[in-house]
Amino acid sequence: MSEKFTGSKKYVATEDLMIAVNAAVTLEKPLLIKGEPGTGKTMLAEEMARALGKPLIEWHIKSTTKAAQGLYEYDAVARLRDSQLGDEKVNDISNYIVKGKLWETFLSEEQPILLIDEIDKADVEFPNDLLRELDRMEFFVYETKKLIKANNKPIIIITSNNEKELPDAFLRRCFFHYIAFPDKETMIEIINVHFPKIKKKLINEALECFFELREIPGLKKKPTTSELLDWIKLLVAEDIPPEALREKDTQKAIPKLYGALLKNEQDMHLFERLVFLSRRNSAN
Repeated sequence: MSEKFTGSKKYVATEDLMIAVNAAVTLEKPLLIKGEPGTGKTMLAEEMARALGKPLIEWHIKSTTKAAQGLYEYDAVARLRDSQLGDEKVNDISNYIVKGKLWETFLSEEQPILLIDEIDKADVEFPNDLLRELDRMEFFVYETKKLIKANNKPIIIITSNNEKELPDAFLRRCFFHYIAFPDKETMIEIINVHFPKIKKKLINEALECFFELREIPGLKKKPTTSELLDWIKLLVAEDIPPEALREKDTQKAIPKLYGALLKNEQDMHLFERLVFLSRRNSAN
């Protein structure tokens, strides 16, 4: 492929990530992306499709998802119902074959990007059950006795939040990349993409607070990039001055805005207690 992914107007890609993406495409291997929630794993596939001008097919995995559903499902219940009603279409079994995301991908007239999102949510056998189809780029439909082959070998992006260990046989077939949580410089780039007119002083103060918050011991859920962007959107909308972010008074408005960053009562109580202790120490 002559085109190289270099990020997009809405997606700041680090050099390591760009190398990983383009290496996986060159090797024609699925790209397995891991990283904290909110590091842009899912958005990567969306922005790749936009930047490279390719169709995107998204398969979002749930705990109940089976690998066979990615190929097709046979709706026997609908066929039985139609037979009871005397519908003539029951004579053609293909009317009851529901195409899955892999079938849709294989049918694409141009090279698509297939996103298999949060593969670790499924049963532990799910990845291995996909190996044959992903290796051969074909599968057999037993009900219709037809072999379905891919028109174009897709670019495959697979995301995982590390909820379950993935099988070794599956890992061997992938090119792996871990998206590290953005450092301050990368985060500034990301913020500028979303808020091009924001004042530098507000960015610096917001990031100072954000990274301090992430370092608090005992947080159940550390705030991510998406929460930071929500928080900054609030700060801009409320026209909060940068100096106010250093306000330690829990009775003032700023701590309330931390609801954009903290997502459970345990973390909120921990934060409020630390602010209270900080105020008391300052007073002494």
